[in-house]
Amino acid sequence: MGPKVYINGNLYPKEEAKVSVFDHGLLYGDGVFEGIRCYNGTVFKHSEHIDRLYDSAAAISLEIKLTRDELKNAVLDTLKANNLRDSYIRLIVTRGEGKLGLDPFNCEESQIIIITDTIQLYPKELYEKGLDAIIVRTIRNHSKALSPSIKSMNYLNNILAKIECINAGAAEGIMLNTEGYVAECTGDNIFIVKNNEIFTPPASAGILIGITRDVVIDLAKEDGITVREEQLAQGDLFNADECFLTGTAAEIIPVANIDGRKIATGTPGKITLRLLNKYQELTRSHSSV
Repeated sequence: MGPKVYINGNLYPKEEAKVSVFDHGLLYGDGVFEGIRCYNGTVFKHSEHIDRLYDSAAAISLEIKLTRDELKNAVLDTLKANNLRDSYIRLIVTRGEGKLGLDPFNCEESQIIIITDTIQLYPKELYEKGLDAIIVRTIRNHSKALSPSIKSMNYLNNILAKIECINAGAAEGIMLNTEGYVAECTGDNIFIVKNNEIFTPPASAGILIGITRDVVIDLAKEDGITVREEQLAQGDLFNADECFLTGTAAEIIPVANIDGRKIATGTPGKITLRLLNKYQELTRSHSSV
């Protein structure tokens, strides 16, 4: 029997999990989502992801018809139904079925969808050797357009940047903001190491404040490493001693080259590898609900 998908309180076989073609999530990308990881039977940073989902929903006046605890239990029930202990969870809330036209308040009620599956965003060897990235031409949406703090279903901004990466044969693309500073990648936050200190773009650069990003900052500080949230220019990337990316699916992955230029030696740095080891220890043996 194949995987089951949660839709509005019911579990459906994957082949029968369907939404209406009049759902505004499909018609207009009107909805929000979270990507969450489950390690060894425990949902990692569950409350933080749920809180961010509700924040995103509130920002677009989207009502989630379950309480936070009810939604968390729905995630756990879906994992249990699929007998998964290590998985990737895609939690989606759409505006729901409505009339043609942009008015979101013509929709009857929001839909909650929970998909649980496995994911391998990057090949294993890239974690050992580091990946190649490029700086893409697609500008990151900023707060003056659509706030990156809203994790919405409309991901065209990121997809256009991802197309650039694929066409260039690169694993990831680094997006700049409207002022030309480094924002984030198509699916990950970005960090550099310089003189044994860690730097990452601040929220004001136009980024999604990643759950994994926050965990890595905490791990670095616990290890006595100074972390600075500062505006980064392209030159800061090229002159870095190390560079790495963070995300729920990616976890922590080193960057070896940017635009064909080696980052330092072109191999994963010691601070990156130390943080990756600490992150793996945390998620594999001491996950928090």
